[in-house]
Amino acid sequence: MFQSDGFRALERQECLRLLAKAPVGRVVYTRQALPAVLPINFSLDTDASVLLCTSRDSDLVRAIDGVVVAFEADEFHAEHRAGWSVVVTGRAAVVTDPAEHERLLRTGPDPWMPMRDGVFVRIEAGMVSGRELTGVSVHDTA
Repeated sequence: MFQSDGFRALERQECLRLLAKAPVGRVVYTRQALPAVLPINFSLDTDASVLLCTSRDSDLVRAIDGVVVAFEADEFHAEHRAGWSVVVTGRAAVVTDPAEHERLLRTGPDPWMPMRDGVFVRIEAGMVSGRELTGVSVHDTA
C-alpha cells in the first residue's frame, strides 16, 4: 500500500483564521513536573493572542502564569479524512491591568461555568504553526 501524507503546512494568517472558528482548544503545560493537557474554551484577541477565562484560584492559573505553554485547536472530519490542527506557543500571563480586564469582560471568552473571581489569561502568539490534512489517498500497489 502506498499512502500520500496529504498534509499541507498552513501560513500564520490562515492558522489564526481557523483558530478563531474553533470553540474549544487544549492548553498544554507542565503540572508537578509532568505534561498536562486541559480542554478549555477560548477566544483570540486583536493581537492574535489566545485568551482564556478561568477561576483565579484554579490549578491552571498557578501552573501557567508567567511560563511558556502550548495551545492547540483542531477540527477533523473522519468521513473525509480531512481536517486541520493549529498550535500556538508563547508565554502565558494573567491579565492584571484593570482597564484591560474590563475590556475583556466585554470581548473575551465566556467561561463555561459562572464564577465570581474569574481572571483572564493571555497566551502570546509567539509561534503559530498549523497543518491541514486534505484527504489521504490510499492506493493498493500489490
